[in-house]
Amino acid sequence: MPREDIVTHYSCRQTLASLHQTPGLLDQTAVSEDLLAIINWIVAAGAADVIGVTGSFLVGACNARSDIDLVCYGPRGYEAARALFAERALIHPYEGETLTRLYVRRAKYMLGGSFDALMRQEARKLQGLTAGAGAHINCEPLRADGDKTFAGVVAKEVGAISVLARITDHSEGLVTPALYGIEVDTVTESTVDEPSVFARRITHLRSYLGAYTGAFRTGDIVYLSGRLVHIQGPDAHSGFGIELTPWSAAESFLANLTR
Repeated sequence: MPREDIVTHYSCRQTLASLHQTPGLLDQTAVSEDLLAIINWIVAAGAADVIGVTGSFLVGACNARSDIDLVCYGPRGYEAARALFAERALIHPYEGETLTRLYVRRAKYMLGGSFDALMRQEARKLQGLTAGAGAHINCEPLRADGDKTFAGVVAKEVGAISVLARITDHSEGLVTPALYGIEVDTVTESTVDEPSVFARRITHLRSYLGAYTGAFRTGDIVYLSGRLVHIQGPDAHSGFGIELTPWSAAESFLANLTR
């Protein structure tokens, strides 16, 4: 989307600051009270510059049944968010019977994953239930302001491919867009000729879908279904990769932990 075509820009960090300064902007629902308590914690922790409010609370479309969606920026934001989600007085983890609720929430678009594998994948993310209203809350880690990881990188689509692959490096997979190093073990489906030739040269998974940020660790075996792309850039990220993007509603892009 060209920036000049954007009519209204919403700032997640400015929204957090505004809600902290003017709590009356929110209604008196239990989920709003939970959000204010969380915002107060963020401000007291000195993290208001690296955590923001997004989702329905960002655009003023919230109600008593709303989830709470947060974003955090860069390494300092990620560490602050981890500390927040460890505060049991504010956020409870998904565990016990609530795991079924999480599975139902995720399985509808993460097709093909077993209950145990999907829950292990989801347990690595910043999410839980608010202590008061029991509302779902999650935080998506984003790259820091000025991050140049993808600067000058161009990807040209070659076709579609589905594989079983091993994660070889997750250090750049904890933020969105996520970048994982991978080694392909088996090609299960492909639209390109002689996919095994490409398989040996596929070295990266790049995901613009927040659902897969922070979900995998080095050594994991993952089922991937996405676009085969040829990546050209100024550094070691060049080569062939698999890309998961939100730019098509007609296709499903998947990354499921298998074992």
